[in-house]
Amino acid sequence: MNILVVGSGGREHALCHFIAKSPMCTKLFCAPGNAGILDTAICVKINILDIHKLVSFALSEKVELVVIGPEAPLVAGLTDSMIKAGIQVFGPTKKAAQIEGSKAFMKGLCSKYGIPSAAYKLFQDPNSAKEFAKLTSIPIVVKANGLAAGKGVFICENVSEAFDAIDYIMIDRVFGESGSEVIIEEFLEGEEVSFFALVSGNDTLPLVSVQDHKKALDGDNGPNTGGMGAYSPTSVVNNQMENLIMEKVIRPTVNGMVRENIAYCGVLFAGLMITDRGPQLIEYNCRFGDPECQTLMARLISDPVEMLLATAQGRLQELKNIWSDETAITVILATKGYPGSYTRGSEIKGLVSASRIPGVTIFHSGTCLEKDKILADGGRVLGVTATAKDLFLAQSLAYQAAKNISWPEGFYRKDIGWRELARK
Repeated sequence: MNILVVGSGGREHALCHFIAKSPMCTKLFCAPGNAGILDTAICVKINILDIHKLVSFALSEKVELVVIGPEAPLVAGLTDSMIKAGIQVFGPTKKAAQIEGSKAFMKGLCSKYGIPSAAYKLFQDPNSAKEFAKLTSIPIVVKANGLAAGKGVFICENVSEAFDAIDYIMIDRVFGESGSEVIIEEFLEGEEVSFFALVSGNDTLPLVSVQDHKKALDGDNGPNTGGMGAYSPTSVVNNQMENLIMEKVIRPTVNGMVRENIAYCGVLFAGLMITDRGPQLIEYNCRFGDPECQTLMARLISDPVEMLLATAQGRLQELKNIWSDETAITVILATKGYPGSYTRGSEIKGLVSASRIPGVTIFHSGTCLEKDKILADGGRVLGVTATAKDLFLAQSLAYQAAKNISWPEGFYRKDIGWRELARK
């Protein structure tokens, strides 16, 4: 079958890389893609939010399955338009994508259906938000209500930091209209994990556990990012914890959405804090995470196209995913300055030699090809994914590959997987 992947990041490169290996895939397109994706798919220069062009292209190329990577086109209703055109889609409708597009919607769903989550309050006015912050126990969490590419969350250790976060979101409007409202919620103590489940209507199927690293710098310091690395599996989510998460978080959410007449189809990504009170939901995302997707796909033995298609067709009951017992890790290489301001256009060398290391695959997140040169074209630029029999070996391979990449303008964390290794 002809397949179209929508997006241009590391998540989409990983999806294309593994979809291309499937015997079910006849022809693979990616819109718009990146320099790395060019090796596995036909890249077409269509903006991810140009819904009309994407639908027209899919129809003209007789695409039978569309896999939507990023959240923005999902929230904009790309799935709805593809379905209307008679094309199968992996990804939720506009109505269902509210679970990520509006934190207020997500928190309201949690309140209504008893899903464990941090106490919160929503504000449309910065002064009211500041008054509330003054009276609330510190630390607190300040969040932009809308989409912010993983950067709209601020853990505030004092009132001054809370005021700065509110101004940054609501006055400076760094995240645009996503900052017209803020949520202030209680700070949860514990260990954060990423939990993924395939959802099709009432049916759910959990995927393997992953732990992400949100902070920009070693030791979980610095500002929040879209993710600087991830590994799988994590011992934090054992079989008992997985069952608890499904029972207390995932299934009540899915059942609640059905009751609200919102059919969800795709992957549901729960950012969770594992606390003394059990799993607490931090937020939902309506797509695979990045770099979690690279890490997950590296462990998937089953045919990824069958997984995506069975979800889109409502056949989750038939699906039995098979996962490798190996550990996978992804280390993100980002442009210096990220997640703040950074410069595009620096050349990256050494990718070929780095990718020759056994067990290593390099996924492009923000690159472009110019006169046979790979150039940095984003904040997060590359993801080095490695698989091995254990985390220590996988980590060693990933960092060996990262050191082989010549890119003075880039940086990466040197401690991806540190929590898990500390437990060994």
